[in-house]
Amino acid sequence: MDIVLDLTNTYIVDPYLLPNPTNEWLQKESWSRMLITLSVVVVLGGYALYFLFATLSYFFLWDRSIAKSPRYLKNQIKREITMASLSLPLMGLLTVPIFVMEVKGYSKLYDEVDEYGVPFLLCSLFTFLLFTDFGIYWIHRGLHLPWFYARLHKPHHRWLVTTPFASHAFHPVDGFAQSIPYHIYVFLFPMHKWAYLGMFVFVNFWTISIHDGNFRVPSFLVDIVNGAAHHADHHAYFNYNYGQFFTLWDRIGGSHRMPKFYTAKAA
Repeated sequence: MDIVLDLTNTYIVDPYLLPNPTNEWLQKESWSRMLITLSVVVVLGGYALYFLFATLSYFFLWDRSIAKSPRYLKNQIKREITMASLSLPLMGLLTVPIFVMEVKGYSKLYDEVDEYGVPFLLCSLFTFLLFTDFGIYWIHRGLHLPWFYARLHKPHHRWLVTTPFASHAFHPVDGFAQSIPYHIYVFLFPMHKWAYLGMFVFVNFWTISIHDGNFRVPSFLVDIVNGAAHHADHHAYFNYNYGQFFTLWDRIGGSHRMPKFYTAKAA
């Protein structure tokens, strides 16, 4: 996140907003300024990624036949956008202290590719997905326990069939909880800063894609990837397909359900 912070300071804050700060708490390296700047960047960035990817998915990928389902709610897209718009700032603000710790150098993020080499960088992309899929599986499954479900996760399951705009329509604590593995990874394992930033964007895109109702997946990935069809069944049947990227942990945890979209085709 220090890449984004440096760009923001260089092209916006330093030349236009705080060209000559005199107060100590407004100096570039101060915790207070980082918290303020990152809060604005994270909230605005969250809105930008959500509306950009969800809108593109809505126009080019979303299966519009979903809107004919009896489970599709009246004014559902408007309601999804409203919930997401209210939740995104709170999710972002909960995340900002972690980003500040990353910027301050407490994580294992690194700058130069040569520090670990290209093979390690490429491998880290895959291990990032594996690690976070493991963490999200158990957090998501835990959110289906009655106490947590009633207080945190139930709002997201209001959408029995989903649109791309349902992707971030969470209770803010629910959304933040499921993002925790993304942050834990870089405090445990080295990862290039640009790779981490790229994966952060990818994660937002993926979250939208599994809510878009577009079930087209290469046949050789159907048993491996926990895509839109798997997640649609999660919203329909609740206690299956908790994974984010892969079916591995659902299979290990006994919660895997082959989507009815594929079983119907096979029949």
